[in-house]
Amino acid sequence: MARIIAVANQKGGVGKTTTAVNLAAALARTPKRVLLVDLDPQGNATMGSGIDKRQLEDSVCDVLLGEADAAATIVRAPEDFDLLPGNIDLTAAEITLMGQDAREQRLKRALAPLRGNYDFIIIDCPPALSLLTLNALTAADSIIVPMQCEYYALEGLSALVDTIEALKANLNPSLEIEGVLRTMFDVRNNLANAVSAELTNHFGDRVFRTIVPRNVRLAEAPSHGQSIVGYDKASRGGIAYLGLAGEVLRRQRERDQAAKTAARAVTAETPA
Repeated sequence: MARIIAVANQKGGVGKTTTAVNLAAALARTPKRVLLVDLDPQGNATMGSGIDKRQLEDSVCDVLLGEADAAATIVRAPEDFDLLPGNIDLTAAEITLMGQDAREQRLKRALAPLRGNYDFIIIDCPPALSLLTLNALTAADSIIVPMQCEYYALEGLSALVDTIEALKANLNPSLEIEGVLRTMFDVRNNLANAVSAELTNHFGDRVFRTIVPRNVRLAEAPSHGQSIVGYDKASRGGIAYLGLAGEVLRRQRERDQAAKTAARAVTAETPA
């Protein structure tokens, strides 16, 4: 059963799409069965995966509106993961869904039949706490929050945490923060180091040990329709995202082991 991870932060330009595409590609190398869902109307995750968003017959927009089946809409990316592609049509989908019942549940319902086919489903969210993002967070088991280590990013993270708590109370009680990922990091910047320390103090082990640096190769990869893993896995950016995939896998193994231990304990306590 797939673990569904949303990559979300209402602040733009923090590396959400970069993280979603590169984490999907890195996990696919392990190898795991991975589905990437592009829920951003910009369609950058689709293009960055090597799929032309302008040539799509169907997209996640059609899936959300009930006009296409998710399994039939999936395309295979060149780097051995599946993609539920997105494009500008998602803007129209969001407007259409506004007046419909259970509008926050559309993506969750669409992904439910697919969960048995994958180990991980990664959702790239738009840079806003919109209806599309609410769909992603309702469907997800957890959230990866990419953020730059700067002052305003801390304020945005606080707002996102409040949103998560509200969602847990009303739509998705099991939602949790998978981890906070420090992106575009420059070790020479004193403010970045101070914000990084504050994040670690506040979130503890929910802050990934992996730090994604500012890296030219990482910025170049999307223009070639590739992840950094496919473009230059030996670069600093490539090493960082392979490290992030390793952390995600380790946390999943720990959850699986804890679940098995709990199940054995329940079995031992059950009278014959």
